[in-house]
Amino acid sequence: MTVTDPDPPQASPLSRPSPWRRALAHARNLWRQLTSMRTALVLLFLLAVAAVPGALLPQRNLNAGKVDEYIAARPVLGPILDRLEMFDVFASFWFTAIYALLMISLIGCLLPRLREHLRAVRSEPVSVPRNLARLPHHHRGSVDAPIDDTVDQVQTVLRRWRTVTRTGDDGQRSISAEKGYLREVGNLVFHFSLVGLLVAVATGRLFGYEGSVIVIADGGPGLCNTSPAVYDSFRPGSATDGTGLDPFCLKVEDFSADYLDNGQAEMFTSNISYQSGADIGTDRWQPYRLRVNEPLRLGNERVYLTGHGYAPRFTVTFPDGQSRTETLQFAPEDATTFLSSGAMRFDPPGGTYPDPDERRRNQIALEGLFAPTAAFDGTLLTSAFPDMLDPAVAIDIYKGDTGLDTGIPQSIFKLNSEMINQGRLVKQARVNLRPGESTTLADGTTVRFDGAEEFAYLQVSHDPAQNWVLVFAITMMGGLLASLVIKRRRIWVRLRPHGAGTAIELGGLARTDQAGWGSEFTTLCQHLLPDAPSAVKEDR
Repeated sequence: MTVTDPDPPQASPLSRPSPWRRALAHARNLWRQLTSMRTALVLLFLLAVAAVPGALLPQRNLNAGKVDEYIAARPVLGPILDRLEMFDVFASFWFTAIYALLMISLIGCLLPRLREHLRAVRSEPVSVPRNLARLPHHHRGSVDAPIDDTVDQVQTVLRRWRTVTRTGDDGQRSISAEKGYLREVGNLVFHFSLVGLLVAVATGRLFGYEGSVIVIADGGPGLCNTSPAVYDSFRPGSATDGTGLDPFCLKVEDFSADYLDNGQAEMFTSNISYQSGADIGTDRWQPYRLRVNEPLRLGNERVYLTGHGYAPRFTVTFPDGQSRTETLQFAPEDATTFLSSGAMRFDPPGGTYPDPDERRRNQIALEGLFAPTAAFDGTLLTSAFPDMLDPAVAIDIYKGDTGLDTGIPQSIFKLNSEMINQGRLVKQARVNLRPGESTTLADGTTVRFDGAEEFAYLQVSHDPAQNWVLVFAITMMGGLLASLVIKRRRIWVRLRPHGAGTAIELGGLARTDQAGWGSEFTTLCQHLLPDAPSAVKEDR
């Protein structure tokens, strides 16, 4: 005989959740995990870790040349890091994702806490526990006054507390009092201010911009904030295209640097003049003393003094007697001595060479070094000190086609090596010159070194949310201070008739017991019970 097992019970279609219900439950669980405080702390830690590469690796928006050098020096690791956006950390997709998840997590876990706190503020203090002796702070005593007068006295002592008085069936009275609600308010203010700070910083990155420009002092052309083209480098925010800049103009009147004996810079100071608002286009200029960490503030714009350098001035006199004078900044090669390198290009004045091809073949180019305080090792030039005490230059002089009219972008600090390699730009001389000295080429062209001017390296930052960043930073500190200083505590008082007087039993509880709460409880006991000891013992 064959025995067969009965068919297993089939689940009822009504008992199986539908796919959309399962998906909804899964989404609800994910939301609960994302909006937990533990997840918020993990994301905050990840954000701090994610910012580390931005401090250790060169960033493309700050110095693209350094990034190219880093990748060229590491042909295997460099491209991998570049694909991972390690050279654009704060604009990378993964940093933005952590940033956005952190904001969502903070908002998701703070809103329920806010609702809970509002509910607690509106609700009455909890009833007196059955056994007050189990509380951390407890005391018993009696007074000779009747119970009604004692209730009035207790309410007077606890006038700054949230209190509720209840009457029992046996004639007993109980008073529940709570204090310290501002502790949770401070905690919420701190966290909401943190969210506001993150939003303000993100807004500034989206709608702000940063531009850097070199402005020559002592009569230089100055700067007018009208277009990104006026800057040497311009970094707009993700939602900014560089149009609609707030207009202002400035010019650098002078620049001075204070140095220690070892050549270390102590302070940079630049006196500038600026125009903004209705003053633009007029002769009204406002003076300002610009120093390191003391920016000029014009609305949402801040102008910082971030560095300086030297701009040599040369005069080239062509064979027909016409001349051109140019002052151009050189790039500091040594941050200690400010030995600088650069290049300059001179196009012959109109009429010197009527034929365009001949004029192109007779352009003059200079490339070399500038030393603010010259020191020679034979004919080799170096700098002994960063201040301009004894300036000199060591330059190579070229003649030929400098490529000014080719339309190909060139570095202002170096000549086009292809022009030299192709023989279109030919070296004519190598000389060392001090201010006022000159050299004459074979065709009669004279090159004179006239000296140098200092230039200021300015950074213009536009952040429309900077005031909100300050507001949220202040409220964060205020909320944190309130959450640390204020104590959440509760007191219960039970009163019952005791002969002609009143028996009083007090119990106290602090949400987070801190130093100072015990003494406050003792002081309350002494106000209600004159015979209470100076230090009420804790009954446990």
